[in-house]
Amino acid sequence: MRRLARRLRGWGGVSAMAAACAVTAAVLLPLAQAAPDDGPPGAVRPPGSVAAVPQAPWTLTDTCPDPEASLRPSAGDGPTIERIRKAGKLVAGVDQNSFAWGYRNPVDGRLDGFDIALVRAIAKDILGDENAVIYRAIPTNQRIPALQEGRVDVVVRTMTINCKRLEEVAFSTAYFEAGQQVLAPKGSPITGYDASLKDRRICTAAGSTAETALKAQAYGAVPVSVPNQLDCLVRLQLGEVDGIITDNALAAGQAAQDPSVRLVGSPFTREFYGVAMHRDAPDLVRRVNKVLEDYRAGGGGSPWMQAYARHLGPVLPGVSGPPAPKYRD
Repeated sequence: MRRLARRLRGWGGVSAMAAACAVTAAVLLPLAQAAPDDGPPGAVRPPGSVAAVPQAPWTLTDTCPDPEASLRPSAGDGPTIERIRKAGKLVAGVDQNSFAWGYRNPVDGRLDGFDIALVRAIAKDILGDENAVIYRAIPTNQRIPALQEGRVDVVVRTMTINCKRLEEVAFSTAYFEAGQQVLAPKGSPITGYDASLKDRRICTAAGSTAETALKAQAYGAVPVSVPNQLDCLVRLQLGEVDGIITDNALAAGQAAQDPSVRLVGSPFTREFYGVAMHRDAPDLVRRVNKVLEDYRAGGGGSPWMQAYARHLGPVLPGVSGPPAPKYRD
């Protein structure tokens, strides 16, 4: 174990060891900071309690038009909003291992990051209290099941909007633009998402768009799938994989923490993060879109830009603002 601790660079001994032990964890667990839940563990929201919504005005396929287009914003209430208010808490599925996005601040141990700031804004709008949140840590491959089974109200976890996912969950308008890129050790012969991946062990998170991309075009790589994106970095540090494919926005935070790794090549996709919700909760979708409308407003002084400057600016400079919203109704 001492040798393992020495090899985990850039994360600090105790936290690195904890991350290594978490590599195989793939279950939903309430975060230590989460407020007590009034319902039974793992079932905070019965799926049957949400209201039905009419079918989308277009068929969802792998080539659906404008997947980032969402319902128009509204500050009105509805059955889902009323249920959340009655519960007194917004239940949010988040990450607690992605630096700058959703992670435990080493200073005070509290959840922090760009995604966490957005969760607090949603809670403030619906419940009048940004701290009225039950956070649930969920691995990448549990984001959709957590919503479908009613374990969370929203997922705010660097989740890319795409056609396939729109068949299973609803999304807000886009709140961040990213792209898939390769993360590799400095000095590695890997040059990007290209033939240099041949015979290399390349890690992706199960259920991620990176995993989908690698299945479609592997360039001779040996795919390695893990529950959480951070698990890939731990495996890279241990020498168990040769590279990682992930969102460049996430990888930039990892490279900032571990100077032995770097982004190589160029982003090979254009992806947009959205807040995911149950498909049968149109009132919540519209309300979150209203929150995002206010969050973007104000130019350089907007809440979005303030959150970017605090959490992402130091590791992902050069972003001038949020993506423009698209609506389908």
